Amino acid sequence: MQRGRQLVTIKVITYGTFDMFHEGHRRLLERAREFGDHLTVAVTSEVYDATRGKLNVQEGLSQRLDGVRRSGLADEIIVEEYEGQKLHDIQSRGIDVFVIGSDWSGKFDYLSPYCKVVYLERTKGISSTDLRAQRNGVVRIGVVGSGRIAARFVPESRFVSGVSVEAVYSPTPAHAQAFAAEHELVAACSDYAELLDQVDAVYLATPHGTHADYARTAIAAGKHVLCEKPMTLSADQTAELYELAAAAQVVLLEGIKTAYAPGFRRLLAIAQSGTIGQVVSIEATFTKLVPTGREQQAPEGGAISELASYVLLPAVKIFGTDHAQVRATSFKAADDEVEQFSSIEVCYPGGLCTGRVGIGVKAEGELIIAGTEGYLYVPAPWWLTDYFEIRYENPGIRERRYVDFAGAGLRYEIAEFASVIRAGATTSYMLRPEESVALAGLIERARAEQCFLSDKVRD
Repeated sequence: MQRGRQLVTIKVITYGTFDMFHEGHRRLLERAREFGDHLTVAVTSEVYDATRGKLNVQEGLSQRLDGVRRSGLADEIIVEEYEGQKLHDIQSRGIDVFVIGSDWSGKFDYLSPYCKVVYLERTKGISSTDLRAQRNGVVRIGVVGSGRIAARFVPESRFVSGVSVEAVYSPTPAHAQAFAAEHELVAACSDYAELLDQVDAVYLATPHGTHADYARTAIAAGKHVLCEKPMTLSADQTAELYELAAAAQVVLLEGIKTAYAPGFRRLLAIAQSGTIGQVVSIEATFTKLVPTGREQQAPEGGAISELASYVLLPAVKIFGTDHAQVRATSFKAADDEVEQFSSIEVCYPGGLCTGRVGIGVKAEGELIIAGTEGYLYVPAPWWLTDYFEIRYENPGIRERRYVDFAGAGLRYEIAEFASVIRAGATTSYMLRPEESVALAGLIERARAEQCFLSDKVRD
């Protein structure tokens, strides 16, 4: 390019994983080249991908480098290996323009003092079309619902290699269209059958009472199902869905994100290893303040239906699915439709679980797993486990464990969902069907057998 009378080389750089190099990647590099004369492409290493929460990368680094090389669009190819490398590369290589996809919009504005920062809009449908042709283990997902949790799901899915969120369904056409536009999806559907025709799997992010019908329809159509917690509010209904999925040979997975998080799985391994002796008690608390919304509405709202899946999860994983007794003590003011706070006690042979949940009461969200030789302590918010301690009788002896918890955590359940599908299996050891059924049964009994405290307790 020519600046005034002086011929100057404009240098451009872009970064990415470039897993299973496809037409969408090619378009990105072609558009990046338009900003200058020399294009450097940085391909992230497996180690760095893992540290930034990029999961399920299908190809090794050498394969991904080769994919970029064969495109013929890169003048130079380098490897991104550590956090902060972008700034170093830009300064040391004299880069004029930094180009990245719009998924990262605003993330790299800090580089603007050193070069021009450009966020390129995704090319809708291009990568999906190519990947469908290749069928290289890529799972096409349709989102059912357009609320808060659905809005978190789509950006989290982009950290998982081998999945592509293609479309959204909402019975309200305007909601589907707005969601698809915001998240750059290929299709917005107001007919559920239309969505199912375009995808391999669905993610159910709708009110609890609708899960069963949506799941049945998807399973009957031969689609895999990732369903937000609780899957249903009935053990029999949950068991029925798993039976249907097994018969259809499709994956059905409950989306309790904690169950799939590396920190929680490491915590469980230590608890089950005998490090703290025999586990005899689990205390877990999860509360949040929700002044309005579906959580506050009968018949499916309330603290138990909203949050009990989390606080009962450690017990089901450690103590098993057979329990002897369930008791719930709840608080509901006279003008409330549903309970605002509940303490749930579950007795197991040889163990006790106490779970506290609240949607109108705030408490410390910690987890304590007590054993005969020590205990595990996870500070709030324990369900986003990134740190815990192993403590013993001697308070001077404690072991600390740090484990990454990336983003909102949904990427872990998405990654496991895709892995199970590609493996040709129907279930995951991280949350087995019998464990989901047991959780539904515990929630069902706790809701049915609540003992309510008087509103006068607050006076």
